[in-house]
Amino acid sequence: MAQEYFKSAQGGLLVDVSCGSGLFSRKFAKSGAYSGVVALDFSENMLRQCYDFIKQDNTILTSNLALVRADVCRLPFASGFVDAVHAGAALHCWPSPRILRSGGVFVGTTFLRYTSSTSLTGRVLRERILQNYNYLTEEEIEDLCTSCGLTNYTSKVQQSFIMFAAQKP
Repeated sequence: MAQEYFKSAQGGLLVDVSCGSGLFSRKFAKSGAYSGVVALDFSENMLRQCYDFIKQDNTILTSNLALVRADVCRLPFASGFVDAVHAGAALHCWPSPRILRSGGVFVGTTFLRYTSSTSLTGRVLRERILQNYNYLTEEEIEDLCTSCGLTNYTSKVQQSFIMFAAQKP
């Protein structure tokens, strides 16, 4: 599903911030659609796990895949250098679209606090259960993208999961 949002970035550099075990990074690299894929995480352990998964899969083009340990608040890329950014379940870490080039695409995935189809009882229950977690509503995610200067917001929601995209003007 994320690949659909990244069509305009094909042939460019894609950074998967907070990549974790590299599930998306590996899929992006395996697609061969990008000149380079950077799997970026602050956790050395997650990058080690990502590396182990890459070594187990001989179909991944490692020539276009790099693992980078970095803090998402201090990304080691020049402003406007990257064509696409993916942030899986790491929206809370993403402060600015600085590294995206003009026209670049940001795709995020996360879980919603509730959706428009969630009943009032369901909303109250989710609020109680999730009170210690910072899940957002779809409207809050769209507002966050807008406040960061991103445009052309679009999303797909499946139950409490959301994948959304926005573009840097």
